Amino acid sequence: MRVLALFPLVLRNLLRQRRRALIAVFSVAFGIAALSVANGYIAWMFYDFREATIESQYAHIQLTRPHYHEDGRADPFRFLLPEDSTAASLAKLDHVRGWGARLAFSGLLSKGETTLSFIGEGFNPATDLTGDRALRIIAGRKLTPADRNTILLGKGLALQLGAQPSDAVVILVDNPGSGLSAIDANVAGIFESVSKAYDDSALLVPIDDARKLLKVSGAHSWLVYLDKTENTATVAEALRRQFDPRQFEVRTWDQLAEFYARAVDLFRQQLDVVRFIVFAIILLGIGNTMMMSVMERTGEIGTMMALGVRRRAVLGQFLAEGALIGLLGGISGLLLAWLASIGVDALQIEMPPPPSLTRGYIARILLTPTIAAEALGIAVMTTVLASLYPAWKASRMMIVDALRKNK
Repeated sequence: MRVLALFPLVLRNLLRQRRRALIAVFSVAFGIAALSVANGYIAWMFYDFREATIESQYAHIQLTRPHYHEDGRADPFRFLLPEDSTAASLAKLDHVRGWGARLAFSGLLSKGETTLSFIGEGFNPATDLTGDRALRIIAGRKLTPADRNTILLGKGLALQLGAQPSDAVVILVDNPGSGLSAIDANVAGIFESVSKAYDDSALLVPIDDARKLLKVSGAHSWLVYLDKTENTATVAEALRRQFDPRQFEVRTWDQLAEFYARAVDLFRQQLDVVRFIVFAIILLGIGNTMMMSVMERTGEIGTMMALGVRRRAVLGQFLAEGALIGLLGGISGLLLAWLASIGVDALQIEMPPPPSLTRGYIARILLTPTIAAEALGIAVMTTVLASLYPAWKASRMMIVDALRKNK
């Protein structure tokens, strides 16, 4: 109740110096708008990068044999999963959009006199990598469930090999049990994922062709796609309860995409620098404004204390003024950031791809409730801190000295 009763008085004090109050509010607003725009832009970049990484490489969740990701390259045939029928229950789980078996292998790819090493995967064209975000075809076409002895090449691998859609190639692999195995195949299309390193060596084939080539059944991993990335932890926990941990290992996309975690950490550190700059600007600007207000109202403060107003109440009044400036500036800053997000969406600005990645993205500003709450919190906290010393100085005035200012 005391705070509500104090509000009209605080607002009246600010309106007495409208120009100074507006300058203070807008200095906070522009700082908060800059921080919110930077925060929202990076949040959108993380979101777009995350979804593209999930759809094109890792899926939301992977089921493998234990320690496959650490030791599978050395002896991949020791980590084969059972037949696909064992994984049929995956499609019945809540939030599961689809799943697909993957069979990894490596070998040599030849076209004419050119021979290159590759890292390949067999997948089910009917259920896996079906969306444009998952598999971006830049030449040719996607694979269909009816395709046999047909492959997709990563952009970098196709460029090094000099291969184009409809070209004939030879795939050669080494099976530990049966020796060398080869098939003739045609290039259906050339794709581009989010990772340049992956595209430089990637080859995709229908999983039935991969099993025939390797003379095996089963797969190395089962990839699970969800309706929303936010449900990853819930579904992963359900899978850990459903499948025997001695036979199956469940890993989420963020456990597999280490480069994504490193990129997030880097940008968060950069955003911390932006926060510090905004914090310092508001702190200095509002501190100066509040100190000038204290100096101009010295006589008024002396009169208040002479009439019995406690020093604690004087301190609280000036802190409340600072908090109100922060609140108004924070709300105005969020409004400016929202207008900026509308403008950026309308402009459809295409950004270049980050280092080591192949895809650019359309710039957007993603203003979430978390970003808005953080911005308001920084605005109010910073202005209260900036008001702390002027408020303390006002509350510690000697009444007699302050009253002399009225003369």
